[in-house]
Amino acid sequence: MSQSQTRVVPAPGLYARRRSGLAAGLLRRLFDRLEYGLLTLRFADGTCLRLRGDASAEPAVVMTVHRPWALLRALLARGDLGLAESWVAGDWHSDDLTGALDLLAANRERFAAIECAGWPGWPGRLAGRLRHLANRNTRAGSRRNIAAHYDLGNAFYRRWLDAGMTYSAACFDGRHGEEVDDDALLAAQERKYERIMALLDARPGQHILEIGCGWGGFAEYAARWGMRVTGITLSREQLDHARERIAAQGLGDRVALRLTDYRELVTEGVRYDHVVSIEMFEAVGEAWWGHYFDVVRDCLKPGGSAVLQVITIADARFQAYRREPDFIQRYIFPGGMLPGVEAFNRAAYAAGLDITDQEFFGADYARTLAAWHARFRAAEGDIAAIGHDDRFRRLWRYYLAYCEVAFRHGYTDVMHVRLVGSRGEDDAGAAAVRPLLAADSARVMP
Repeated sequence: MSQSQTRVVPAPGLYARRRSGLAAGLLRRLFDRLEYGLLTLRFADGTCLRLRGDASAEPAVVMTVHRPWALLRALLARGDLGLAESWVAGDWHSDDLTGALDLLAANRERFAAIECAGWPGWPGRLAGRLRHLANRNTRAGSRRNIAAHYDLGNAFYRRWLDAGMTYSAACFDGRHGEEVDDDALLAAQERKYERIMALLDARPGQHILEIGCGWGGFAEYAARWGMRVTGITLSREQLDHARERIAAQGLGDRVALRLTDYRELVTEGVRYDHVVSIEMFEAVGEAWWGHYFDVVRDCLKPGGSAVLQVITIADARFQAYRREPDFIQRYIFPGGMLPGVEAFNRAAYAAGLDITDQEFFGADYARTLAAWHARFRAAEGDIAAIGHDDRFRRLWRYYLAYCEVAFRHGYTDVMHVRLVGSRGEDDAGAAAVRPLLAADSARVMP
């Protein structure tokens, strides 16, 4: 080979270092939009980039980037979803995951361009929508979707839920500075049940239908109040645990629990004094909201009342959310759909139901999620021992942190809403609203 043809071969690792440095520089350009907080990006070669917002240095967070190009590609291709996927894949890490997501949420407006950057753009978004449509909540679809989440195993959930196995927002007593230990979490969950019973104005001997009975916590609590309870679920794991629990407490004469779809109830012709549904509405799906409310209405005796606990999404975000399946819908709750408060209220009214009380307590849900996340982290060794690998545990940690931050920033909220039936199906107001709801649903769920 002549001198003019001689190539200089870089020292081993030099190309990789240069390439990593280029990725670090591009990441800096993406993250150098902070308005609030202090973010340190730490790379495998020891390089640290410190990015400080103009307005405040709080919160302060360290993100360790193991695979900078993978993180960069994920952010540019899929925005928020890419950030989640790259965490699950181990491309980046933070000892304070919740803090990292909180910092990004505080700067959300500055990062909006990343979300829209979006190669592969519309093909990727279309694929996401098609996957979501495949999880539609037909009767068979609902069984699959519920099993995918709740039938992960009672042994799994027992590791990090409270002793009462309650998987919904607790109601705390306002002392938010106090640590949430096991006893405090259990007491806050029972306070939630007490609030629901008070909203119902329930009386001993009355009959409650619980749509989505979970692991039997509310059914046991209501039975101890002297109520009769019929509970339904689509989760076999939950049903087995709940039945054992009720039998162990000697409450079998007051509580009947069944594996039943809520849509089957109307054919039974049974009416109840009250209906309770705790964070089950989120699994109904927008196309079936009207039918769900029809079931609630038709299952109530005249003068009866229903209390629902429902997670909501901010009205300002609802239209965008319903068009684009998010991290939760794709990886945690297939078929899930949060309502905006306005959309929820319209759908209830269209079914001939009046709202007499509506109370929001999103800050309590953030606190509940923080307690669950802490318990999950403490139990990671046990969770691994029962067969859940690192990727699964990282997925669930992200889910818990992601939800906590959403409640803290008001992207989502949770409400207790009391419904009473006061109008017939042909009410003029309901008739005016139903076509609007049908048109809205048709744009998403054909």
